[in-house]
Amino acid sequence: MEAWRCMRRGYGRCVVGRGRYPMFSHHPKSLGRDWTTPWENLQRCCWNRHISSCMRWPGHYSRAPYPYFSSRHFSLNWRPPCLFESRTQFQYSNWRPDNLSQTSLIHLSSYIMNSEGDEPSSKRRKHQGMIKRNWEYICNHKKEKTKILGDENVDPQCEDSENKFDFSVMSYNILSQDLLEDNSHLYRHCRRPVLHWSFRFPNILKEIKHFDADVLCLQEVQEDHYGTEIRPSLESLGYHCEYKMRTGRKPDGCAICFKHSKFSLLSVNPVEFFRPDIPLLDRDNIGLVLLLQPKIPCATSPAICVANTHLLYNPRRGDIKLTQLAMLLAEISSVAHQKDGSFCPIVMCGDFNSVPGSPLYSFIKEGKLNYEGLAIGKVSGQEQSSRGQRILSIPIWPPNLGISQNCVYEVQQVPKVEKTDKDPTQTQLEKTEVLETAEKLSSNLQHHFSLSSVYSHFFPDTGIPEVTTCHSRSAITVDYIFYSAEKEDVARHPGAEVALGGGLKLLARLSLLTEQDLWTVNGLPNENNSSDHLPLLAKFRLEL
Repeated sequence: MEAWRCMRRGYGRCVVGRGRYPMFSHHPKSLGRDWTTPWENLQRCCWNRHISSCMRWPGHYSRAPYPYFSSRHFSLNWRPPCLFESRTQFQYSNWRPDNLSQTSLIHLSSYIMNSEGDEPSSKRRKHQGMIKRNWEYICNHKKEKTKILGDENVDPQCEDSENKFDFSVMSYNILSQDLLEDNSHLYRHCRRPVLHWSFRFPNILKEIKHFDADVLCLQEVQEDHYGTEIRPSLESLGYHCEYKMRTGRKPDGCAICFKHSKFSLLSVNPVEFFRPDIPLLDRDNIGLVLLLQPKIPCATSPAICVANTHLLYNPRRGDIKLTQLAMLLAEISSVAHQKDGSFCPIVMCGDFNSVPGSPLYSFIKEGKLNYEGLAIGKVSGQEQSSRGQRILSIPIWPPNLGISQNCVYEVQQVPKVEKTDKDPTQTQLEKTEVLETAEKLSSNLQHHFSLSSVYSHFFPDTGIPEVTTCHSRSAITVDYIFYSAEKEDVARHPGAEVALGGGLKLLARLSLLTEQDLWTVNGLPNENNSSDHLPLLAKFRLEL
């Protein structure tokens, strides 16, 4: 709209959006290597592009008022076939056509016309190239070795033995095709062919086959694609698949798939976060919790609880996100609980729509959160400002949800009736009221698991953030693999290795990348990576 206002006033924007120059109705002007062209002719070339549908580059204003053209369209031998009425040849060194019509003009930025080297380094458009990710091996509480994919995937110091069970887990938001098309503004940087499902699914399946994980936790699995393509393909690779679709009219859900050769299924436990009787829980997100038994000959082992979820995206509804997380943790607590009162090993995967260091993330890792005075939009860390946001209520969810502040299902117990002159029914009601009052006054959330993150979220040498998702609007970390582990009480800094002991031991992880790394291959999705999320992959060891 800004560009339209400028043209109506007879002005155009300069290359970086600072200041204006008159759009001369006589001879066209040239600013260095920038150039002008008739708007009517340009419109014929990009009739289906809204004037604001361009990339946002770091260092430039957020929404450039001109259409976006890829630098791949302008090679050394390029000839403009449709932008100009005149077919007269001109020197390409200064990009200055001399025979333009005298109609109103629109200005195109020089960084679009120049070579890739002139584009911002963080978002250079490259349509070829493979992302290289390394295996980072973590044994004896420290990183021992790094190998590039294609080399051997087994660290000599992490070999199997009779009293150990090793397995790998992948968490991957594969990007539902319906959601992609409904949010096409996030993928303006992509060439249209790479966004077609017929192109994307073979790439996704190729990634899954290449990494060959024992357990797959997939998010944004579209129901029709799951039934016709995804499930049959995975079953042909030796996986057993369980799926839970989102409630309501949503087209996608979560799947957990595991190899027959490694596990047997003990129980399937879907979790629906939508509750028609609770106004707070009016969203259709879900979770899925499986209890798996490792197949180990001549040995006994505890079961492994695997959970998968995709929490609400809305950055301003931290109350819903925390409640959904509490519901998932309550189900995990019920499934993973053992007869001796302890919990079996837990692996919790998913797209949590929260950034590292946020209150929700800290609650998962530390097992406690005091949310008194916390702004609702600060829970996930996605909102930069808390102005105008209300504070989380105490308690966040109503008592009729049936989940305590310790994130476990509440057991309805009838208190013992003491000998008294009071009516027994009145005594019971009074005790219930006291419990509910104490619950309402508490602003402390807790859970009983000792969970660590597979990833440290920052590169130790530079402190640059790792990212798990990247599209036209942002590049951040929202995907995680959490697992049961006893954490040593040591000081940590960004990028520090996770110190482990007991529970599941982290053997290796597939390295993540920086935002700049991803834009060297044109971000996500691209020709080789067909989701806007990266797959997360970890190798664990269960001590028997």
